[in-house]
Amino acid sequence: MTEPVVIAIDGPSGAGKGAVTQHLAQRTGFHVLDSGALYRLTGLAARLDGIELSDAPAVAAVARGLAVQFIPTQSGNEPFEIMLRGVAVTDSIRTDQAGVDASTVAALPMVRAALGDRQQAFRQAPGLIADGRDMGTVVFKDALVKIFLTASPEIRAERRYNQLKNKDMDVSLPALLESIQARDTLDSNRAVAPLKPAEDAVVIDSSGMPLEAVHEAIWAVVSKVVT
Repeated sequence: MTEPVVIAIDGPSGAGKGAVTQHLAQRTGFHVLDSGALYRLTGLAARLDGIELSDAPAVAAVARGLAVQFIPTQSGNEPFEIMLRGVAVTDSIRTDQAGVDASTVAALPMVRAALGDRQQAFRQAPGLIADGRDMGTVVFKDALVKIFLTASPEIRAERRYNQLKNKDMDVSLPALLESIQARDTLDSNRAVAPLKPAEDAVVIDSSGMPLEAVHEAIWAVVSKVVT
């Protein structure tokens, strides 16, 4: 039996993967996997349990037992209401600290292994748009389309700043830039599943592109193989 199609969208924090993923999902009717949310949720749950994020076995146990729900909404900004242990945490996992925690736990091989099967389970007919950092290089090596979406750290920091300010969060642009650069270093240099384009990925730098142009550039790639 043929496996459902996977489109992998990888790239660093703030590159616009989430917006692209939702746009593709609307055009294709495919399911969505926000793999970064699973790592953010793992970090948040570990903190709630008072677990040190460096304690790999304990954090991996948290990852295996995540009580998570992704409830669809009608909002373009937040397509899902994310519930952890019955509590809405959508905004909590979008903070800069949650992103830093996600990169910290994602560097732990035991945590990546614990979340592997959960990510694979999102692969359902008619297909899946998988957003992350290692979707095309590790989790879905057989993805039909692989996109690596990037942008300069300065542009990504500005985008994240505007996103968080729109949610009335107190943020600093210089601090966000410093955090993004630190995460880039951590994600790109970790021993397991480092952030990098797959050998057969199409690399798109969105630094000087409006969102609509990014959508169309990626759709031009996807539409050649997905009908």
